Amino acid sequence: MEFKSETLHIQRNGAVYYITFPSFDETGLVRHLYSTRRGGVSQGALGPMNLGFSRGDRKAAVVENFRRISYVSDIYAGDMVFSDQIHGDRIVYVDQQDRGKGIFKPKELEGVDGLITDKPQVCLVTFYADCVPLFFLDPVKKVIGLAHAGWRGTVLEIGRKMVQRMQKDFECQPADILAGIGPSIGPCCFEVGSEVEREFASAFPVWREQIIRPAEKEDKSYVDLWKTNALILERAGIAKEHITVTDLCTKCHAEYFHSHRRTGNERGTQAAFLELI
Repeated sequence: MEFKSETLHIQRNGAVYYITFPSFDETGLVRHLYSTRRGGVSQGALGPMNLGFSRGDRKAAVVENFRRISYVSDIYAGDMVFSDQIHGDRIVYVDQQDRGKGIFKPKELEGVDGLITDKPQVCLVTFYADCVPLFFLDPVKKVIGLAHAGWRGTVLEIGRKMVQRMQKDFECQPADILAGIGPSIGPCCFEVGSEVEREFASAFPVWREQIIRPAEKEDKSYVDLWKTNALILERAGIAKEHITVTDLCTKCHAEYFHSHRRTGNERGTQAAFLELI
């Protein structure tokens, strides 16, 4: 399958491939990217670019991979703050005192699927291998957020909760917010059983026809996480034209993305990075 996108920027620096959102690039206010599996030094199923310290990889290899991400993005690794994802909806504010947590300092954060800040040079980092990365930027108030939305986080509407948090804590106006839905498992590949289908049908009954379609297998359906999250963000007040939706499925593009659905635990981890300049 050809690796191209109609909605995202696919960037390359040396051997490192990474993804950015055009709308975020155009503001000049942030450094950001979503990593791919290309350009690192990890070996085997974890390679070449694995950014997960818990995948059984050599620590030196993961650190080198982060060094390469830092080089192509101009983000200092010591400014990074890692999430601690549990497929929930907890969002935590971080600032300068949190820099380095997860990479050079103990992680400390527990049970956190969303990070938010209004401080420059504090790089938010969340981790993925099919789940949906949600990027947020208010260019007026200069506030950013990252949220990890697996199917559970999507049903919990972590995207809406991030918008509400931006409103409550920083007086952001949803109409000003730019959002990006990053590479993740697409509607082509996210096949679920009847229990998960019922979760989505119950949470989003009005959208059922838009987000769920039957699969060929009995008692199976396909759920569109991209569309569901976009509708959640629109309902939260973000303008449709301010939402960039990926067209890159992580399961389809085996050469460029790690995918839990494709290889199970025999895989590495991608990461999302977002920092105010």
